[in-house]
Amino acid sequence: MNHSPLFYQAGTALPEVSHADGVRLWDAHGHEYLDGCAGAIACNLGHGRRDIRDAMLAQLDRVAFTYRTQFENAPAVALGRALVELTAGQLDKVFFVSSGSEAVESALKLARQYFVARGETQRRRFVSLRPSYHGSTLGALGVTGYRPLEAAFDALITASLKVAGPDFYRHGDADDASHVDRVLAETRQAIEAAGPESIVAFVLEPIGGASTGARVLGQRYLQGIRALCDEFGCLLILDEVLTGVGRTGDWFAYQHYAITPDLLATAKGLGAGYYPVGALLARTDIVDAVMAAGGFQHGHTYAGNPLACATGLAVIEAMQRENVLDNVAARGRELEAGLAVLQARFPWLGDVRGRGLLWGVELVADPDTKAPFPAEENRFARITALARAEGLLIYPRRTLDGVAGDHFLVAPPLTIGADDTAELLERLSRALVRFDREVAAPASAEALGVAR
Repeated sequence: MNHSPLFYQAGTALPEVSHADGVRLWDAHGHEYLDGCAGAIACNLGHGRRDIRDAMLAQLDRVAFTYRTQFENAPAVALGRALVELTAGQLDKVFFVSSGSEAVESALKLARQYFVARGETQRRRFVSLRPSYHGSTLGALGVTGYRPLEAAFDALITASLKVAGPDFYRHGDADDASHVDRVLAETRQAIEAAGPESIVAFVLEPIGGASTGARVLGQRYLQGIRALCDEFGCLLILDEVLTGVGRTGDWFAYQHYAITPDLLATAKGLGAGYYPVGALLARTDIVDAVMAAGGFQHGHTYAGNPLACATGLAVIEAMQRENVLDNVAARGRELEAGLAVLQARFPWLGDVRGRGLLWGVELVADPDTKAPFPAEENRFARITALARAEGLLIYPRRTLDGVAGDHFLVAPPLTIGADDTAELLERLSRALVRFDREVAAPASAEALGVAR
């Protein structure tokens, strides 16, 4: 047997991919899969797009690489302008990178340099949520709240001040508004105890990603955090690596909630899986202060790469040309309705949450107490395997700080059609029936002492 030299995370052997087209992929044995999670919630336009290929080839024929200190390049300038327009000019400076982790790292470093330039060198701490995910490089890992990823590196990272965000599924408050107000009050107390003058920025995802299963934070909370940042003089960094570029039905998720960040990180959907490209967007006054103090002391070899930027520009132009945001809204409504039907059918589908074409489904052992399945049973992995057996790819994780709870994301390409959305729901339904029969029902019977 030939053993692969590659290693990633722990897990079983995976099939070798052969080819892909639209919302489907095939493995080397000819098995077909419907891409219900856009790879890693990145392949926003699906697979095999000739228009994206043509734009990439055209740029390859001109120049594939230039270095940012030697040349400017037209694709980078054009993509930067396009991104600024997508924020309606609210964020008007752009710094390109190659990944989400790099985009978050860049935001952290620009925020810190901004305060150094202003003479506020005592600001050196960040605030973020637990659970959360902001990347796996050491700086981004410092603001991530997900214990399995953090544990081995605790001695190496500079950890942020972690606070709880709203949990509209599990809270025990009188109502959602009371819950948000309590969480905001606790956040204020934590920042005041740490010293508001020491805080650089608050970092959060406006709608959660893999760490929380698309947990929605809501307008009341996000506006409350914006107000706290303004009061304490720190910045608001929004991590839209996953939610940006149309995933939730607007160009950026923050645009649903009548707030504006000071800095924004995005990636994933910007290259739509065709080439790695990410970006940090910022206000001009922040950038001007840093540049006046000697420049942004940061950079990457592929920052502003012309091939990467030509790809990102082709992605945005395709989305605008095809009115993809309208499709996200229509297919999102269908997906939400279909998941609600499944939730009503299977009591262990404890919560369904999300927006646009980003939906999280949480599994629970007891729908009344909302208790998770025992962590050692790895139910998130089981449901993913059953979905794969039905020809559906979904994206699994643990819900409760990475140490307990089970959820999966349903986040297909933004170009998915109505028929394929219905097929996705049908394949998911078959997987859930198998889960109920093979896993949930026997476990319930055993708990009740019923012989099967």
